[in-house]
Amino acid sequence: MTTTADDAPRSTSPLPAGDAGVTFAFPPSDETEEAAQRAVLRATDHLLARQHEEGWWKGFFQSDMSYDAHNLFLRHLLGIVDERVTEATGRWIRANQSADGSWPLAFGDAGHLGSTVQCYVALRLAGDRPDEEHMLRCAAWVREQGGVEAAQLTARVWLAMFGWWSWDDLPEIPPEIIALPRKAPLSIYSFSAIVRPSLVALCVISAHRPVHPAPFGIGELFATSGTPDRTPPPINSREGVFHRLNATVRACRGIGPRSVRRAATNRCVRWILEHQETDGSWGPCTPATTFVLLALRLEGYSKDHPVLKAGLRFLEDCVVWTEDGLRKLQTVQSPVWDTALTTIALVDAGLAPGHPALVRAADWLLSRQTDRPGDWAVQRPGLAPGAWPFQAYNQNYPDTDDTSAVALALCRVAHPDQAKADDAISRGARWLLGMQSGNGGWAAFDADNTGTLPGKLPFFDVGEYCVDPPTSDITAHVVEALAALGLRDDPRSRRGVRWLLAQQEDSGAWFGRWGVNYVYGTGCALPALAAAGVPSGHVAVRRAVDWLTSVQQPDGGWGEHWHAYADPGCAGRSASTPSQTAWALIALLAAGERDSAAVRSGVRWLTGRQADDGTWEEPQFTGTGIPRVVALQYEYYRHVFPLTALGRYVQHQGLGAVPPR
Repeated sequence: MTTTADDAPRSTSPLPAGDAGVTFAFPPSDETEEAAQRAVLRATDHLLARQHEEGWWKGFFQSDMSYDAHNLFLRHLLGIVDERVTEATGRWIRANQSADGSWPLAFGDAGHLGSTVQCYVALRLAGDRPDEEHMLRCAAWVREQGGVEAAQLTARVWLAMFGWWSWDDLPEIPPEIIALPRKAPLSIYSFSAIVRPSLVALCVISAHRPVHPAPFGIGELFATSGTPDRTPPPINSREGVFHRLNATVRACRGIGPRSVRRAATNRCVRWILEHQETDGSWGPCTPATTFVLLALRLEGYSKDHPVLKAGLRFLEDCVVWTEDGLRKLQTVQSPVWDTALTTIALVDAGLAPGHPALVRAADWLLSRQTDRPGDWAVQRPGLAPGAWPFQAYNQNYPDTDDTSAVALALCRVAHPDQAKADDAISRGARWLLGMQSGNGGWAAFDADNTGTLPGKLPFFDVGEYCVDPPTSDITAHVVEALAALGLRDDPRSRRGVRWLLAQQEDSGAWFGRWGVNYVYGTGCALPALAAAGVPSGHVAVRRAVDWLTSVQQPDGGWGEHWHAYADPGCAGRSASTPSQTAWALIALLAAGERDSAAVRSGVRWLTGRQADDGTWEEPQFTGTGIPRVVALQYEYYRHVFPLTALGRYVQHQGLGAVPPR
């Protein structure tokens, strides 16, 4: 049942309100609180109705259109073209083209050259003619930006596989790096987990240099004759050093013993096979799985081989078909993350800790805990497993952020087998403590993955994000979870708090690595500091409150654009969104600002924009895969974070500490 604004029952303590079973601890004192309680009831009903019978929640996970293009490229390269798939994917890509002919990385953003080149080629594969109006606009835009010659590396790698770009004009990725010692500066383990599977696959692809016969030319996308400028950069520049190193590696390709390269390639393939997940994926995400499938096919694996068939099934499992026949590809699926956040939001709303929906969610989360070492064990070989991943199936790459969220969720549910739940939580906490980096912070996937050399190599378009150093948002979530689990005074927790305080920007905000951006980072930091016992009068807390109130929009909400990663001057400056408004409110409530004008204005912004079905609309991309490179839209962010904020507001619970069951 969905409760509407007009007929929602008004609750008074301690009676339950609504069919959802929400109990409000305090009666509403004014219209703002009364509207917030009604909004909490509607949002709770909405989320409970969306729970899967197995206990999980999962929303659509969207990134830019280039990944849909990759899927069409893969099908052509493997010889598995399906007309229905091609037509539906083409319609989806076409529907997201901007008026100027380009495709952006995020909703409402300016066009991105690499993504636009790939989408154009995908539409050509889907049958669009170059003389059609939308294609002419696109080609003109690409040429204005410098053409294919100026496109990002990933686009040119795909073009090389069709013969539209020369492999000689791409960086060499020698498979021999697989043989480097695990802790060597350029070992595959010196790269972040989010690029590692793709790196190993590209080692194999680069060794083969495949060229599939091109079905058409793309000369209209080149700003010049199509021949790149091969003038070497200055020898004393970083680019010059790597240019000459790349030339040396390429020269060795022709004179080195073939047996050495064969042995290295075989070792890459063994690594790939060992890292396939039970759902058939690698990563587990569609970009890495796509590259791996190509690598294995080049190594002679047939399309009917069980390994490839499982990988292809995974790609199809990531597809969502809409009612009007569009085919949308998710780069990854997020049921663990969505379920943990939803559980937290529902408890914050006032749902009883023993509610059947919460128990089902807890049971499902308990079944997703990893039970064997993953790549993280390279840096922490003696640490016992016990983490949670982002996805339903991911033994190789669990992460500290999901583990923290799941621990926070589980410790707030009254489980019928509490001993089982407590044991799982304890294993997760031990893993979190063991994953602390040497500087006191926490990263997402690995400890002490802080080398500088991987980010300087031209293997990827992600720069310094080739590695996985500790970040403020991740550290904050770990600190908050450890405090909730009774480990607030553990020396490792205290080190984490000190590290987090030291990361505060001069503005008073914290940088958000995995969400956009300073609003997210600050929204993570303040609840963690409150949970860790940092008083609301602490100078760092007051500076953060001042920053948040200074960037509140005139309409009462908060927003921040993706551009803030490239231009910190954009920090906290954009149209208000539900998730970012919620993050700011969660932070201010944790700082003891419940009765402030800023909080009340933010609450009114959320309650005034709730839809009749109990949720909020948010087309903006407020999640982050890689700053400046991969923008993300989590469907559930617009559902769960407003409910968390409003729930804490109406329940008078601002602090990050967990109330007793």
